[in-house]
Amino acid sequence: MSLTLAILLIALGAWALWREKTWRARVSEVTSAAGLRDFQADTLATRFISLQDSNQSLLKEEYLRRLFEALLSEIRQGVAIVDNQMRIKFVNRTLAHLFQKNDIQRGRTLLEEIQDHQIIDVVQSALKDQRRIVREVEFTTLSGNSMVSRHYLIEASPLPAKAESGAWLMVHDITEQHMAEQIRKDFVANASHELRTPLTLINGYVETLQSGVLKDALSIKRCYEVMEKHGKRILRIIEDMLTISRLENANSTLNVEPFSARTCAQDAIDHLSSMLQGRDTRIHLDFPADGGSMRGDRFYWDQVFTNLIENSLKENSNPGLVITITGKWYADHILLSISDNGIGIAAHDLPFVFKRFYRGHKHHSPHIKGTGLGLSIVRRAVEAHGGTIDLTSTPGVETTFTMRVPLQ
Repeated sequence: MSLTLAILLIALGAWALWREKTWRARVSEVTSAAGLRDFQADTLATRFISLQDSNQSLLKEEYLRRLFEALLSEIRQGVAIVDNQMRIKFVNRTLAHLFQKNDIQRGRTLLEEIQDHQIIDVVQSALKDQRRIVREVEFTTLSGNSMVSRHYLIEASPLPAKAESGAWLMVHDITEQHMAEQIRKDFVANASHELRTPLTLINGYVETLQSGVLKDALSIKRCYEVMEKHGKRILRIIEDMLTISRLENANSTLNVEPFSARTCAQDAIDHLSSMLQGRDTRIHLDFPADGGSMRGDRFYWDQVFTNLIENSLKENSNPGLVITITGKWYADHILLSISDNGIGIAAHDLPFVFKRFYRGHKHHSPHIKGTGLGLSIVRRAVEAHGGTIDLTSTPGVETTFTMRVPLQ
């Protein structure tokens, strides 16, 4: 490999360091393995130039070339350098991993190795226009018996004028960011829809009151009652959205404290007393004699019990509903379950019940007035405590939510 290509590798390595903050720890490992001490990554280019200017031996040039290849092999982005015929001059192992290949051979063309015209087009455009090209592409591969899509940000740029003719290519896997952005968009769209309905109803009642067409006090009172109900619904949706946001915030911390699981469940029942009035519903609590001591964020566990009990009540309006809340303590974990003998959940709905704003077909009933976020909050809260939640349902027989939580 020529001296100019080695210099290019140095420059590319320095650029990647700037783009990848977490790389410094890996650089330290590599340089330590190479026998270097107190070697700062951002001085690598300077060191190499000084070696060149002082006419150091080709042995040191080869040593630095190998060092930089090792460094570029450690970053999370896929990197390749090609000549003007698209033949691969350098490639790191991350690029092979991104495209699910055991190895990418130098000397072969990029098309022969990667076989994706989207990426080839980016590199060819960079060579033709002699400028940096950035493009997002979707790459679909076969994984097992199904097709899996990955999203990549492709950057390509012609090599510096002093280097050999060709281009460098950098591939960033942005699948997780893409999924997060899609989830955010879906969340905003669903939240807007959920808020628009009660706001529209409130606006309609306000216009009716302003028009003066209602003369009797009873009708006017009814308008205010409906407006208040929908105002409370809006407040509940906003509160649930804030709870979800806090649970998903990586910087948020739990306020861990000891509490009684039985007391927490009973408080949730008391909170839902207005829903229980006039209903033929029984709730059984089955906990250890001491109430079952837990450690966790009491606020979120209140949310867990309240949302699961409320879910059972909203899904089942028929008389004779029995809800059983059980807690069992083991050496290293706790099993909490909430089950009911209601109408159950259809098999095709089971994989989606924890998804935000998801409602099965039966939710078209006017009696179902949840925010669509309750079960999402439950799952996030349980997972925030290091636990898992499972759901089983036999329609017309029993539906059970089971939470396994490690002892803290």
